[in-house]
Amino acid sequence: MKNIVYLATSIDGYIADLDGGIDWLSTVPNLTNDDLGWGEFISKIDALVMGKNTFLKVLSFGVEWPYPVPTYILSNSMQQVPQGYEDKVEIISGTPQEITDLLNKKGYENLYIDGGFTIQQFLQADLVDELIITKIPLILGKGIPLFTDSKQLVFEHVKTEVLIGELVQTAYRRKR
Repeated sequence: MKNIVYLATSIDGYIADLDGGIDWLSTVPNLTNDDLGWGEFISKIDALVMGKNTFLKVLSFGVEWPYPVPTYILSNSMQQVPQGYEDKVEIISGTPQEITDLLNKKGYENLYIDGGFTIQQFLQADLVDELIITKIPLILGKGIPLFTDSKQLVFEHVKTEVLIGELVQTAYRRKR
């Protein structure tokens, strides 16, 4: 079983601007012309645990649902799945350990953990096994950070790649 984080940050470690915007991701030319390892990554994932704010951001793009795996929206306040997404997502609540245990009992072994607050909760519970972070060559200066008041966790470097000549993607594995 693995809980894996896969996301992009600015050089200074932000995942969104102060308003939750991610328009800055489009500062990299040709970003949408290459999957940057996404296809290989998602092919190894059994299910996705996504925070509510990230889910709402994805919906705001107005595109077809992009995730080919069962998706669980982590929320204590969302009461029902928006119309048209009933067969794509399910709302779930609980601690990171409860969620991991429940999804593992359903047969999902490799979970993709997405969304700033959700990732922070899983880190605080020491339930992140791998981090794959792609650095975008931009300094936001302020915004929503990937890491906040997490306890100290030791990871080992797995690999680093330069993608499309501008992005630096680094993979880490939790050292236990």
